[in-house]
Amino acid sequence: MKTRSNQRGRTAALLLSGLLLVLPVGRVQVQATTERETVKMVLPGGDTFGVELKTKGVLVVGTSPVDCPGKDRSPAADAGVKAGDILLAINGKEIGSAVSVTEMVEHSDGNLLTLSLLRQGDTKELSLAPVRSESENCWKAGVWVRDHTAGIGTVTYYIPETGGFSGLGHGICDSDTGVLMPLSRGSVMQVKISGIRKGTKSAPGELRGYFNSAKVGSLVGNTRSGVFGVLTELPDYQKADLLPVADAGEIREGKVTIRCTLDDSGVREYGARIVRLCGNDGDGKNFVLEVTDPALLEKTGGIVQGMSGSPVIQNGKLVGAVTHVLLDDPARGYGILIENVLAKMPEMIG
Repeated sequence: MKTRSNQRGRTAALLLSGLLLVLPVGRVQVQATTERETVKMVLPGGDTFGVELKTKGVLVVGTSPVDCPGKDRSPAADAGVKAGDILLAINGKEIGSAVSVTEMVEHSDGNLLTLSLLRQGDTKELSLAPVRSESENCWKAGVWVRDHTAGIGTVTYYIPETGGFSGLGHGICDSDTGVLMPLSRGSVMQVKISGIRKGTKSAPGELRGYFNSAKVGSLVGNTRSGVFGVLTELPDYQKADLLPVADAGEIREGKVTIRCTLDDSGVREYGARIVRLCGNDGDGKNFVLEVTDPALLEKTGGIVQGMSGSPVIQNGKLVGAVTHVLLDDPARGYGILIENVLAKMPEMIG
């Protein structure tokens, strides 16, 4: 569902990822480096969580023609606005929501508007002249925007001393443009799993659930290697529950376990194996994982939306997190190396 900037109303609530949606702290032992402390021990996750993310500015997801005298056209497209742009301000006034865009356009009286936007890291200014819609009798820009998203995922690890956590193993991206959603603020919510849609070839499954409580934490980062946040209350744990994190060179093809939550019984570990190592480029596809556990295959068919972020453990160490499912084989998916997740972790939580 999309929200046009020339229509009043709320913006779309979306799943957190394209193929695989998807969230998961005690005393941390650290080793000093010249730049920052390196986390060596974490509490593995596997819990589901909900997130509501509010964007910084608004994300342009497309343009559309406006019915105006002479010829239908999109003022936004004419001005050079493109899908994936992040609209930050109009006439120097910061934009906080899709509704604010609508209001500024409708009250423009057709006067030229100066748009400040971000495109692939570069700031640009464009001039847009709204046109009057014949059918709605008001000024329009012909642009679709989005200002928030919501969904569920799985926690990868907790940092007990700070209350910090990481989840998803990939960023929260817009489903239409693939652009990483710019974080203004975000809330972490508890989730109740209500069911599972089993995955099949060419039809990824999903964990079905709903937010069942008030806010339990805040997001502080949305990166290509996962989301990061701080919780108001941590899971119960013992020092013995902490796991060391593995260096990339320690990870091998072979048996692993993954931790995830499928129902009210809580976090469980399931058997799987790494079938191929793909390199260390931080794109969330560092290894290929295959689910081998009969119980997990029976329940889910393999990897489903909502399991992104599920921690992957090998030889007693946290080696990475589940990120994406393979469309032609739901029993297989990609994972990200834990060192790539830690490299993006904000210093305030680790």
